[in-house]
Amino acid sequence: MAAGKSDLWVRIGSAIILFAIAGTALWFGGLAFGLLLLVGGALMLVEWFALVRAMTLSSGARVMLNILGPLLTLGAMAGLWFIRDQLGMTAALWVFGMVWATDIGAYFAGRAFGGARLAPKISPSKTWSGLIGGMIAALIASATIGDRAGIIGVPLWIGLFMGLLAQLGDLAQSWMKRRAGVKDSGKLIPGHGGLFDRVDGILPVALLLGALAYAGQLSVGTAG
Repeated sequence: MAAGKSDLWVRIGSAIILFAIAGTALWFGGLAFGLLLLVGGALMLVEWFALVRAMTLSSGARVMLNILGPLLTLGAMAGLWFIRDQLGMTAALWVFGMVWATDIGAYFAGRAFGGARLAPKISPSKTWSGLIGGMIAALIASATIGDRAGIIGVPLWIGLFMGLLAQLGDLAQSWMKRRAGVKDSGKLIPGHGGLFDRVDGILPVALLLGALAYAGQLSVGTAG
């Protein structure tokens, strides 16, 4: 019991520090946010390549994953940078907020309702109730933060799809860890594992929304 409480406080402390670092960089934007993305992207790729090396794969699949990792990471970094730089801080917070809400909603819905497992062979702890809870939480975050940011070009109910996409990213990373025979992608963050464990849902969401913003399909009606 004492060990469990101790681990919980470690997780909470680490989460607070992570939010403080990310929030400060997001607030200042510019060089601060760029450095956060560069350092975070580099650390994530270190963990990605380590996972791929440990996975039982064919040579072709290994090459594909080693190409996919940098493409996904650079695409997400570029997407986040473009949204923060061109659409404003609140628009960038909208992206992060949907993913964070997904994680929180999925956790509490899964704990509260339980039920059938979503993908027991990949991640036994995930449930269908958690999936739905995460999507609803992302919808709420999208509607509230997106309205404040003045998001136009996409309907704010896109949060439902972003909640699904974030959890698919989480499942994909769980598959990689299972094939590699490890619990976490790394040990960088006390109580949380590796950085990849924390950003797996952000990667596909930031990539897609960044692409929409760059293509002019996502913008803000007022300064975010």
